[in-house]
Amino acid sequence: MSKISSNNFQKGLFIEFKGEIHQIVDFQHVNPGKGSAFIRTKLRNIKNGNTLDFTYKSAEKVEEVQVFTKEMQYIYKSENKYFFMDKDSFEQYSLSESIIGGFKNYLKEGEIYQLYLSDNQLLGLKMPKKVKLSVIEAEEGVKGNTVTGAKKTVKLESGIIIKVPLFIKKGDMIAVNPETAEYLERIN
Repeated sequence: MSKISSNNFQKGLFIEFKGEIHQIVDFQHVNPGKGSAFIRTKLRNIKNGNTLDFTYKSAEKVEEVQVFTKEMQYIYKSENKYFFMDKDSFEQYSLSESIIGGFKNYLKEGEIYQLYLSDNQLLGLKMPKKVKLSVIEAEEGVKGNTVTGAKKTVKLESGIIIKVPLFIKKGDMIAVNPETAEYLERIN
């Protein structure tokens, strides 16, 4: 590990905070009229996903953690653990449900995901911006009612239920934002 100045913080950087690895989700340099400058940060704990706010003094030294992303295939779930396989070495790694969090509703067997590794230890999952899922249950839309921007409820292959435009039908493949559980687009 190497030391980094709080003045060099960037979104996505991994640092050690209170003995655990955290990722900088957001930060803001504040230079008040009186007193010294400081950096307000929002940190996400890699192990449990909790976020917290913390303020660093300007030029304060912090331990930077070298974290690598590696593509792995999601293979199965057993009890509260989710198993991924390294495509190159065929080695299996597991993540607990507390680390995966709400993203468990979007995991698909056989899909490739990016995972965070440090010292050959699996830390967490890099959540994609959108996930492709197929619609397994959908009400029929009323003809001519699509102009109003009305929405209907559908059930996706992972079991989650979301609101989509009326033109979406059973069998359609759609993109969903896993952070907000919102419909993004229909995929052909």
